[in-house]
Amino acid sequence: MQIHDNVVRISVRGGQIAGTLIAPSRQVPGVLLAHGWGGSQQQYQQMVRSVAPLRCVCLTFDFSGHVATASQRESVTREDNLGDILAAYDFLAAHPLVDPAAIAVVGSSYGGYLAAILTSLRPVAWLGLRAPALYRDSDWDVPKHRLHREQNLASYRQQRLAPHENRALRACAAFNGDVLLVESEHDKIVPHPVLDNYRRACIDASSLTCRTLPQADHALTDERSRSSYASILVHWLDEMMLGARGHLRSRTSMAPLKSARSSSPAASRT
Repeated sequence: MQIHDNVVRISVRGGQIAGTLIAPSRQVPGVLLAHGWGGSQQQYQQMVRSVAPLRCVCLTFDFSGHVATASQRESVTREDNLGDILAAYDFLAAHPLVDPAAIAVVGSSYGGYLAAILTSLRPVAWLGLRAPALYRDSDWDVPKHRLHREQNLASYRQQRLAPHENRALRACAAFNGDVLLVESEHDKIVPHPVLDNYRRACIDASSLTCRTLPQADHALTDERSRSSYASILVHWLDEMMLGARGHLRSRTSMAPLKSARSSSPAASRT
């Protein structure tokens, strides 16, 4: 199947953020991929070339405060970056090749946190979260780069939280699509209690697939971890999209898993 990729510009708050649209030649589901704080869309470029042959349109993008807009890094807020991911979603959903009822949103770390919130604002069929971060609901308009210190996030991320105590968890509790949660075994930035909070919040998900990547760190610094995460994501999307198209392949193989160990994930500092 022929695949085309095009550099695109996504309008946001009177300016633009850069993206790369990778698409097959006919209408298919859409996949939006959001990187973590300090990362870039470049981290997903190799991965999306594995995803696109699944007959879907993939969109990666750079959050404000990164790459071409790095000058905004010390002023950009969560509200700004939520606006970025919403703009990217709307851009993808409006593409003539995309079925707006069949969109997957995949986020890592900070991007996973914003992807979870996105589900409360836009229709999402499939939600993939790798090491999704958590932040306190307060200080929403404080520059993002100050939150780690000012919110004492190391302590906050060790807490057991109910869905009503956090905006991203509330969104997950209301989400009824399919969910993939991927955890790094040696993640010191987004520790196990955070993944446990997300897992418990996904009470109405159609299916919940959990993977723990042995010996992987938050940033997936080794190639084996990155390759393993890509394999898990592509397999999951393949299963989900085949099911959506009415193929005979059973969805039972992707039924909720308490804790399945795989071979590693991908990331960025959040």
